[in-house]
Amino acid sequence: MSLDIIEMLKEPRMIKVCAPMVRYSKLQFRTLVRQYDCDICFTPMILADSFIQSEKARNNEFSTNNADKPLIVQFAAKNVHDFLNAAELVAPYCNGVDLNCGCPQRWALKEGYGADLLKKPDFVKDLIYQVRNRIPHPFTVSVKIRLLKDIHKTINFCRILEKAGASFLTIHARTPEMRCEPINLDNLKLIRDSVKLPLIANGDIKSLENAENLYKESNCDAVMSARGILTNPALFSGYSVTPLNCVQDWLDITSTIPTTFTCFHHHLVFMLEKILPKKSRMFFNNLHNKTSVLEFLKNTYDLKPNINPKLFELTKCTFNIANMKYNKYITKDDDDLNINFLGNIFTEI
Repeated sequence: MSLDIIEMLKEPRMIKVCAPMVRYSKLQFRTLVRQYDCDICFTPMILADSFIQSEKARNNEFSTNNADKPLIVQFAAKNVHDFLNAAELVAPYCNGVDLNCGCPQRWALKEGYGADLLKKPDFVKDLIYQVRNRIPHPFTVSVKIRLLKDIHKTINFCRILEKAGASFLTIHARTPEMRCEPINLDNLKLIRDSVKLPLIANGDIKSLENAENLYKESNCDAVMSARGILTNPALFSGYSVTPLNCVQDWLDITSTIPTTFTCFHHHLVFMLEKILPKKSRMFFNNLHNKTSVLEFLKNTYDLKPNINPKLFELTKCTFNIANMKYNKYITKDDDDLNINFLGNIFTEI
């Protein structure tokens, strides 16, 4: 894909971005939010080592179609070989890769992923430098970070990545220890004033008004939403709650693209959270199969899925493992990999 994300980020308007969310930023959801003014989508965070070692992991973690662009694939990696190999595998099917340096969960910190990399600027610099020099522009190589407690260290980290050739940065304006506290807008502004790279601002985007305010106040080039867009996929179109036509679109998409019941149902639980009365919401949230969900939606809103296979036809991805520069690292059998260990986690990373 040759689409230039950097040129998009230079446009004199607010660029709207869907965050990488474990379990939830998959193709079906990306397809939905793109219909409601979302400009750029990230995949969920993917473990780079599992992705290069296992065909099952690749099939489980990544799918796309011709309309799924601009697309950035986010990886968690802790060595150069994994990040470089994974980036080269997905490069034909996306517009860029992103390194997760923000996930605050204990398992990630313990394993040396996510926010643990904030303590290793020179190492992250090498990861970015190697990929930037192997895959030509306009393919982007970016990093998503959280703030360090010392803003001067955060600024230094960002400057190191800028010199390494990072295409842009996404700043989740909270420290790894913070959860629902307000973002640190002042520190976000300091970063904006300290680097020339395009910046995406992340945190507290629960409405289009929130997005516009953060865009203006931070002077960043784009805004990213996670929990807000999960609850209301039409957020960037200005809807205050999920409109019924968005629910209809979700039914159409998931009836055409193969979708597990858990994914299908969980997204509807979020989408209907502010629409359904409490009693109906409790009933809906405890449904256990697609038939009962569809029956509920038909009886309550007169909605039923429409199937259009051509509209959402999947791209057949061929990953050329044999030609990978570091294929000596592919040593594990598929059955040895716990591919789905992220399956029950939700976090804004």
